[in-house]
Amino acid sequence: MLNVFVRSLVLYIVVVIVMRIMGKRQIGQLQPFELVIAIMIAELAAIPMQDVGIPLINGIVPMLALLFAQLVISYASLKSERIREFVCGSPSIVIENGKINEKELKRLRYNLNDLLEQLRSKDVPNVSDVEFAILETGGQLNVIPKSQKRPVTPEDLQISTEYEAIPITLIMDGHIQHKNLIKAKLDISWLNSQLRIQNLEARDVFFAYIDSLGNLYIQPKEGRQL
Repeated sequence: MLNVFVRSLVLYIVVVIVMRIMGKRQIGQLQPFELVIAIMIAELAAIPMQDVGIPLINGIVPMLALLFAQLVISYASLKSERIREFVCGSPSIVIENGKINEKELKRLRYNLNDLLEQLRSKDVPNVSDVEFAILETGGQLNVIPKSQKRPVTPEDLQISTEYEAIPITLIMDGHIQHKNLIKAKLDISWLNSQLRIQNLEARDVFFAYIDSLGNLYIQPKEGRQL
């Protein structure tokens, strides 16, 4: 039993490392060749995990071979447009100027119900409101509404706005993010002084961040009050 536990743990660690090296894409964003490799890696890990008679190396080596193949194909796709188009395919325009491209739908074997469902998920119920709908190589549908149907922006109204940077997290679940403090050009003494004003310590804070305007937001853990 201990042998099975250890083997499963080792294979789990190897699979996590391999998938981590492959990149940060979600399953729905994987290219076809990446999805195939991910499925094959999972199958290869399951075989020695189920059968203790199979040496671990017989499962690890094929996984490393697939990882090598994935890295080579990914690198080649970065350098060559022809290889990228062959391996990943190319985006397809399924709606243009409010008109559905029927031939393209048939070629992609993408039915009308799926298209309408994807449009509704993008808050675009009317096909006539779409300038372009593009089916990406990962299977995601991106919709570009017609200019008169797009939300109004401050630029459209000629209103100037202040720059807004991404808020910087300072405390997560009681742990101070020291690298982020340096990034925000702040120090620990400043943060502690801000916490003392609220009668808090870092361990009492569930989440704290500072926005681009310098405003500090603090959410205490449950049971603590500002």
